[in-house]
Amino acid sequence: MTDTTTATAATRGRLSALDRGLPLWIGLAMVGGILLGRFVPGLTDALAAMEVAGISIPIALGLLIMMYPVLAKVRYDKVASVTGDKKLLVSSLVLNWVVGPALMFTLAWAFLPDLPEYRTGLIIVGLARCIAMVVIWNDLACGDREAAAVLVAINSVFQVLAFSLLGYFYLTVLPGWLGLDTQGLDVSAGQIALNVLVFLGIPLVAGFASRAIGERARGREWYEERFLPRIGPWALYGLLFTIVLLFALQGEAVTSNPLDVVRIALPLLVYFAVMWGLGMLLGAALRLGYARTVTLAFTAAGNNFELAIAVAIGTFGATSGEALAGVVGPLIEVPVLVGLVYVSLWCARWFPDGPAVTGTAASEAPQPIDAPQRIKESR
Repeated sequence: MTDTTTATAATRGRLSALDRGLPLWIGLAMVGGILLGRFVPGLTDALAAMEVAGISIPIALGLLIMMYPVLAKVRYDKVASVTGDKKLLVSSLVLNWVVGPALMFTLAWAFLPDLPEYRTGLIIVGLARCIAMVVIWNDLACGDREAAAVLVAINSVFQVLAFSLLGYFYLTVLPGWLGLDTQGLDVSAGQIALNVLVFLGIPLVAGFASRAIGERARGREWYEERFLPRIGPWALYGLLFTIVLLFALQGEAVTSNPLDVVRIALPLLVYFAVMWGLGMLLGAALRLGYARTVTLAFTAAGNNFELAIAVAIGTFGATSGEALAGVVGPLIEVPVLVGLVYVSLWCARWFPDGPAVTGTAASEAPQPIDAPQRIKESR
């Protein structure tokens, strides 16, 4: 057995059961959510009723629990080094706001020319760039945590400014130019800003405050060696809780329309794979290094399904085809991006600065460090 294989096996032996079985737990959470939504009377109505200003309180709680530990681990004193990396920032903006929406528009029309409601729903998914769950995938793939924080912050600003305009362009203007069917999209910048504030602003402020207060009171060594390992597992707990809720809310819709779900899933599969692949290839070509290449790839591939679902339901109704397309987004995104975490770690062997141990789904430092120490910190 090679040294890398030996190290990988030894490291896996120290991983928690939750980390080792991540794909299984996510799969069970998805299935469990669908079954709850399908067979527990009144559950979906009760969950749907717990909304304030179009935002589901239970889902918001799950996402906050998920994102806080990761954002508390960010070393905010290193963020300046990310903002100075023009190659990374420009590449991310191009992939997220030029390539991503255009690719989803193309795939939606190519795969669903006869299903306008699903097609519109997919285009909305393509416009909602990821600002939440991507921090988990990036962390698991040993990406640059500081870079991820900066990129999701930039995406949040562009989301408020550009979402409605791009929706009008891709649903009304561009189809008109091409002689295709047109559709409208009525969503306010205020609603998008509220979505960004809840799903990114609150955990970002909490994470920054935790590090500032913790390091000032007890020092960086205590904060990183004692406090962070205690809150770390809550990121995955929040992830699993959110997945159960999402699929419980739409369990009946998914199980009642299996063939429609398959048709919607196909362009989504292509989209996530192509966007991640473009990010990896572009990062490698620009010599960004493994950590920032992975961050570029996952921030390009991920989508803000919370916003997409909220917009689809608010504009077209909870039982619309557009809403179903939005729901299928995380149904496909979650397992695909978990799989791409492992593919990323496998690809690390071709990066000189890649993690010392590949094939594991745990990381706690933005830069490549000794792998056993990385895993020790993550427990």
